[in-house]
Amino acid sequence: MRGKDLLSVSDLSGEDIRLLISNAVDMKAEGRLSLLDGKILALMFEKPSLRTRVSFEVAMQQLAGHTIYLSPAEVGLGKRESVSDVARVLSRYVDAIAARTFSHQTLEILASYSGVPVINALSDLEHPCQALADLFTIYEKKGELGGVTLAFVGDGNNVAHSLLLAASLTGMNFRFASPAGYGVQERILHLAQGYAVESGAEILCTEEPRLAVSGADVVYTDVWASMGQEAEAEKRHRIFAGYQVNSELLSLVKEDALLMHPLPAHHGEEVAEGILDSLSSVVFDQAENRLHLQKALLAQMLGGLEIPLTGYR
Repeated sequence: MRGKDLLSVSDLSGEDIRLLISNAVDMKAEGRLSLLDGKILALMFEKPSLRTRVSFEVAMQQLAGHTIYLSPAEVGLGKRESVSDVARVLSRYVDAIAARTFSHQTLEILASYSGVPVINALSDLEHPCQALADLFTIYEKKGELGGVTLAFVGDGNNVAHSLLLAASLTGMNFRFASPAGYGVQERILHLAQGYAVESGAEILCTEEPRLAVSGADVVYTDVWASMGQEAEAEKRHRIFAGYQVNSELLSLVKEDALLMHPLPAHHGEEVAEGILDSLSSVVFDQAENRLHLQKALLAQMLGGLEIPLTGYR
């Protein structure tokens, strides 16, 4: 996958994902590796960030590379300067671009004009780096992906889209529970269903959270109103009130089930107070694993890294 863009999980195959997880296992064990000496990654963010920015910056430092952070005010993407011009200018300076944008279309334009790889660091459609790190975390805890059942309770947002695609590519069962009108996009669902035919994954979409989590290996939730949807927060709070992940809902999962959330979390809303501090919660392992998975991703995209499948079984 050297030199390719990563705008969507669908840019990868199931084997690509397994290789990234294998490499992330080795990266986590090795720590610092001088694989990207002299390489520069531009971080161009239209939205605020904690985990994404820090994990990418630390990843490049631990691989002996460098980052340049470009804030919204400095670039004015599509306002002060056209997206196409920004892409062509940055391509002359850096080796890759990680962009965090409001619109997925902005990413697509950026990639079409860029002469260097573009990584989706979050858009309104997908969050592939988060989903890939989540699968790495599940593999760490469960020792496998195929046949594992992940239940996502909440909004059909960017994280849900990327998780659905990643699960269907790797043979994980994906159950999704949301209120009517707040499910995943039909195009994403149709794409995932095609992958599931080949991988053996099972996909279930329902309005019943209890049905979705019953016997699940992993329960996953996210905020009800994502960045850019703040005006809808009160309305969404009413609509999603019955979709809170709480002790009653978690009583239906397997005894060793994992609880996941990409953070930031609204405690007392999508998750009951104290739930993310329970023994089943792996949310901070998820956060740490953003670093290791992104190191594997950057090493492959910028260095052509090919580590044998020693970590993934």
